[in-house]
Amino acid sequence: MLRTRAKYYLGQVVRHRKHPFRGVVFDVDAMFTNTEEWYEAIPEEARPAKDQPFYHLLAENDQSHYVAYVSEQNLVADYSGQPVDHPDLDDLFGPFEDGQYPLHFQLN
Repeated sequence: MLRTRAKYYLGQVVRHRKHPFRGVVFDVDAMFTNTEEWYEAIPEEARPAKDQPFYHLLAENDQSHYVAYVSEQNLVADYSGQPVDHPDLDDLFGPFEDGQYPLHFQLN
């Protein structure tokens, strides 16, 4: 049985190690679950391992807001203390406090 432990948690603000975007974690997959087509579109030398947690982010950069799917190896915690300005945040999370976003609902 595969056992993985996610490094980042729901509501945490993270940023990409190489690309200029940051976001809020709203879901975590224990390992890669996106399509092979998506995976193959990543240049081979930059493809992350599939057997690690992958994070769904409400992401932003200087030009737009979007949903990103990022491997754990490509993320770092964002300790800037700055909120993320994604229009869908209010659907899932409460107001930004202490560097994170609290969930609006209870998990089972």
